[in-house]
Amino acid sequence: MTLPNLITLGRLLLVPVVIAMIGQGAWGLAFAGFALAGLSDALDGFLARRLGAQSEIGAILDPLADKALLVSVLVMLAAEGAVPAWLAVVVVARDLVMVGAILAMRLLGRRVAIRPLLIGKLNTAAQIAFAGGVLGLRALGLAPQPAEGWAAVAVAVLAVSSAAAYGVHGLRGTRDEDPG
Repeated sequence: MTLPNLITLGRLLLVPVVIAMIGQGAWGLAFAGFALAGLSDALDGFLARRLGAQSEIGAILDPLADKALLVSVLVMLAAEGAVPAWLAVVVVARDLVMVGAILAMRLLGRRVAIRPLLIGKLNTAAQIAFAGGVLGLRALGLAPQPAEGWAAVAVAVLAVSSAAAYGVHGLRGTRDEDPG
């Protein structure tokens, strides 16, 4: 197990802590845990490249940890009424549709090359900024801002757009698997 992979596992372990802090209304601790998770994401990526410690397990764990944190935080924020429930539904549905599409393609004997697209990166960045902003405002004891509604719409539009882009990209980039 490489150091970057251990850091990623630590980020995964932070997910239930951050969720519990949101549930308890401990916004400062939730924000701190979310920020720590973000820093650990940057650190594990830097170390993996710097130390030449990239691994197959890391390539799976890192995006899994990111998704686990983002989806869990957005769902919990929705459950607490801090963000619109429809936003959590859009984000979760996007991820479920994408995973389902990949599984379906695999079952049909198609190999799907999964490469990050710019819109996917923008989608992730928007979700991180939005969730971090919501947590940060509450940690500071500030009331929800009018811009949060527009930001939620922007996050939803990016989620849907990125799902569509990956769908088009996936359909173009599939090929029959070599059975032998």
